[in-house]
Amino acid sequence: MVEVPAQALQNTLARVPQMGFNNWNATHCRAEFNEAMIKGVADAFVAQGLKDAGYTYVNIDDCWALPQRAANGDLVPDPARFPNGIKALADYVHAKGLKFGIYTSAGTKTCDALGFPGGIGHEQQDANLFASWGVDYLKYDNCGDHLGQSAQQRYTAMRDALKATGRPILFAICEWGSSQPWTWAREVGNSWRTTGDISDSWTSMISIARQNRVLAQHASPGSWNDPDMLEVGNGGMTDTEYRTHFSLWAQMAAPLLIGSDLRTATPQTLAILKNTDVIAVDQDPLGRQGTVVSEQNGLVVMAKPLANGDVSVTLTNETASPATISTSMASVGLAGASSYRLKDLWSKAVTTSSGEISASVPAHGTVMYRVTPTAPVPPATGLHDLARLPWTSATSGWGPVEPDHSNGEQASGDGRVLTIGGTAYTEGLGVHAPADLRWHLGGACRSLTVDVGIDDEVTSTGSAVFRVYRDTTVVADSGRRTAADPPLRLTADLRGGTQLRLVVTDAGDGITRDHADWARPKLACGTGPAAGTHHLGDLPWTSASNGWGPVERDRSNGEQASGDGRALTVAGTTHAKGLGTHAASSVTYYLGGSCSTFRTAVGVDDEVGSNGSVTFEVHVDGAKVADSGRLTGSGPSATLSVPVTGAQELTLVVTDGGDGISYDHADWLTPQLTC
Repeated sequence: MVEVPAQALQNTLARVPQMGFNNWNATHCRAEFNEAMIKGVADAFVAQGLKDAGYTYVNIDDCWALPQRAANGDLVPDPARFPNGIKALADYVHAKGLKFGIYTSAGTKTCDALGFPGGIGHEQQDANLFASWGVDYLKYDNCGDHLGQSAQQRYTAMRDALKATGRPILFAICEWGSSQPWTWAREVGNSWRTTGDISDSWTSMISIARQNRVLAQHASPGSWNDPDMLEVGNGGMTDTEYRTHFSLWAQMAAPLLIGSDLRTATPQTLAILKNTDVIAVDQDPLGRQGTVVSEQNGLVVMAKPLANGDVSVTLTNETASPATISTSMASVGLAGASSYRLKDLWSKAVTTSSGEISASVPAHGTVMYRVTPTAPVPPATGLHDLARLPWTSATSGWGPVEPDHSNGEQASGDGRVLTIGGTAYTEGLGVHAPADLRWHLGGACRSLTVDVGIDDEVTSTGSAVFRVYRDTTVVADSGRRTAADPPLRLTADLRGGTQLRLVVTDAGDGITRDHADWARPKLACGTGPAAGTHHLGDLPWTSASNGWGPVERDRSNGEQASGDGRALTVAGTTHAKGLGTHAASSVTYYLGGSCSTFRTAVGVDDEVGSNGSVTFEVHVDGAKVADSGRLTGSGPSATLSVPVTGAQELTLVVTDGGDGISYDHADWLTPQLTC
């Protein structure tokens, strides 16, 4: 039996990115941060229509407490700033129909120079105090002495303390990306900071966007990459730049926490913050973070699939001069319809297109479209997590269909991590019999593999039958499955099918507690590379994330700008073809079962001298099949060769060598795929 740890993702919170306010960007630790200000912000939420637009949390940041704990160890609110205490303030916020958040740090001190008490060693005491005050949200920073504990240890301790209070408290990890929290924090918090602190300038904001946008694969409902709070309205950027800021945060499915004083917000600031079309992209229930489609000379296109089959597209001009930015429907994943409706989410103008998306974009500006096909579009070529594809219809016998969570009860997000026979899954769909889920395939897909079973949350009760339909034909049938059964893998041939249906029926004993899981559903669509030997860098990847700047084709990683590396060189040998990456990195290719062998040399690029240490890993269909061991900048390259016959997906992974990610410029040298 695999023990499933207590997880913040089971707290039913942040199924879409959190929205609200935090005072820090507007006030820092100055005297105007006080009870009157926070009450005024709560009033403004209601009076200015921000509550109606979806903003929920009113959060206070550092400097709310006295520099010393009380004799019993409790944190003490500063009586000068908060004369009525924190509970009274939380009660005021709650009376407005809003939620209240607080701040502390995962160390001995908080981050302000005055050094207020941190939470390390006091996790349960502080969590209990926060719960008694009615706190709904905790921002947990990374300052003070860490007492020899890792970030994962410190944040997990607070996760468990919050859970033990019995109060639902959204847990926002503010670790600044120092230990790559996207690799471990999904099981610890509802969001995690991916970067250092933002400041109110174009340079800061766009640099943070670049760092965050490469981490899209790690975001999902209940677990979000956080590029820090909004600066909209603080005066350091133009309204054009603030619109870009807000657009990119929404496109990246980031938390939207207002950082300006709403009591004095201008009409222009409120117009940006209350753009409900842009907010709807951020809050889309499919839970996908937008990914970079193209990036060249400061002109960046991003696409974000939405739950109803639409796609949000941002055209961002990072340069200082106006420019025309163009892309295609095929590039943003919408090929297949005869025409498309484009709504400009800022101007509100509506146009149509047969296949191109193009706009003149001002310097530092962003044009943001919601693109709607006139007919359903089949999935793009690749191996898809079915829970991340928009369905055409879905019914469940008790409560909603739950992406990546079990059925739970009737409220959205109230289930837990999908678990069948002790095996936990991070991807899938939780339903309750009778259930019927449908997707449009349009003849584009080849096969589905999925594990099925009754979720462990119902212990010994529950039984159901799982069936996969290609149009009206049953192509996979589980037979009767009970809560005592282990997961069963189904494989379905979908070739030529226009519709996929996943159907769950009761097994003849009624539908009581028939909590049915479709776990790790992988849909293979389109064909893989053509026959022959390919340089992997010449093929399109289906996803890519990188620890610093973009993944580079035939160049080393360099710095953050695209194309700023040099010829791939390890131990004095230069390679014309390959991929330049930086730990932590992951690049995935769709093979479609058509290839036989993958071979590559690997090493740390000479551009970092003797610095850097990494491990290269090759994963096939989600399983690691080879690794290089620890390689350093002072050592030679290594060679990896793996069979991939029949495989659907190949992923190239780079992890740090155990000493942090500084200088971890990792080269995949002459990587060749034989098909």
